[in-house]
Amino acid sequence: MPEFDRKVLEVLREPLESGHIVISRARDRVSFPARFQLVAAMNPCPCGYLGEPSGRCRCTPEQIQRYRNKLSGPLLDRIDLHVTVARESTALNPRPQAGDDTASASILVAHARERQQQRQGCANAFLNLPGLREHCTLTKVDEGWLETACERLTLSLRAAHRLLKVARTLADLEQVSGISRHHLAEALQYRPATVG
Repeated sequence: MPEFDRKVLEVLREPLESGHIVISRARDRVSFPARFQLVAAMNPCPCGYLGEPSGRCRCTPEQIQRYRNKLSGPLLDRIDLHVTVARESTALNPRPQAGDDTASASILVAHARERQQQRQGCANAFLNLPGLREHCTLTKVDEGWLETACERLTLSLRAAHRLLKVARTLADLEQVSGISRHHLAEALQYRPATVG
């Protein structure tokens, strides 16, 4: 993702937020639907080897920060899940990892989406502020915990709302009606520690 020009990346902000894009030419202004799922990747540093045990990364802290700063905080706020993926093994016959197979995961996701449609008529990702208040309620204790966590991590209100949607989805995947602390904690793990 950071290989794209920052101005190009910033154009993604509005359609990610509103689900439509406005094109203005001369005196005309046209709006087009633009609901999409953004899946993007980036290396941890310009060379791609930051954190490897071999120590082959020679990027300076300034180079790493410049590389990461190509993605603005407001753009990162609009991305719900941030996942760090470990380097893939180079073994010729890798051992299978424990976890759900694709078919089982697909069934879980289908059930979760069905729950969302029945409860609120849309996916959690499309909940507006009144929908968040109605379907993402927390206990007072968990609400205070989340506020403290957001302050410590300097998360914006937009990021906190997206975090609630992710927590609601995690609860739906477990087929439970309420959002619990462990859903909030897991959702927090998918937010970047700092934004550029």
